[in-house]
Amino acid sequence: MTVKFTPLALLAAFAMPLPAEAQNFDDILSASLLTGWRQADGTHVAAVRLELEPGWHTYWRAPGDAGIPPIFDLSASGNVKASQVVWPRPEVYHGNGLRSIVYYDQVVLPLRVTPNRKGGDISLKAKIEIGICKDICIPQTLNVTATLPASASKRDPRIASALADRPYSGKQAGAQNVTCKIEPTSDGIKLATSFTLPPVGNSEAVVIETANPLLWVAEPSAKRSGNTMHASTEIQHVEAAPFVINRSKIRITVLGETRAVEIEGCSGG
Repeated sequence: MTVKFTPLALLAAFAMPLPAEAQNFDDILSASLLTGWRQADGTHVAAVRLELEPGWHTYWRAPGDAGIPPIFDLSASGNVKASQVVWPRPEVYHGNGLRSIVYYDQVVLPLRVTPNRKGGDISLKAKIEIGICKDICIPQTLNVTATLPASASKRDPRIASALADRPYSGKQAGAQNVTCKIEPTSDGIKLATSFTLPPVGNSEAVVIETANPLLWVAEPSAKRSGNTMHASTEIQHVEAAPFVINRSKIRITVLGETRAVEIEGCSGG
């Protein structure tokens, strides 16, 4: 039986408390901070390393209808002005009629950290809320800490490899003529996008994101005609509130088996 989840049903399901005996998964998941290196511009490149038992997976920033969105909180850190997670290319997983965007077994998630004082060490304290899944899906809260020395200059090959595996930008990949048509529906909007982009590999999948975390975006239907990709999706507010879409903040990611492309923004079409 295939169950269709609405946005509100999904949020409610993920918010349900777990039985006490099911909450300890230390033997399945471990997390650590890779301290990385300080760059010439003063920013620090570090990373969170997640290691799971074989067969388990965790989720990309846009996890899909069956996934649990990851949340990073670095507010308890010292000497941190700003931070950004750099997401390596994920994989597509299908189960129970739903699509998820995942990382299997292990993943290194680079962090770009801007300190308040460029010459000072950074005391990084990360609280991370993620989901891990195999036969069941479990929300987990991780707390990892480390000092990022201002004097560190040696590049960590594990972080460098993850950075190299991030999606190409639309400009790098030759994406052109990116348009988005928006039409109102009874409970949200329909968004249809079209763009030219050379194929990125077999089994291409399209993910569409907005800048508003309260907007639910359905799995797009996508088809390719030569170098032109067409994709359409439905967008709803999880609280059934009215909303508008900023086309310049639309993010379209095309995932292939060996590489990915991330397109920022689209024009009216």
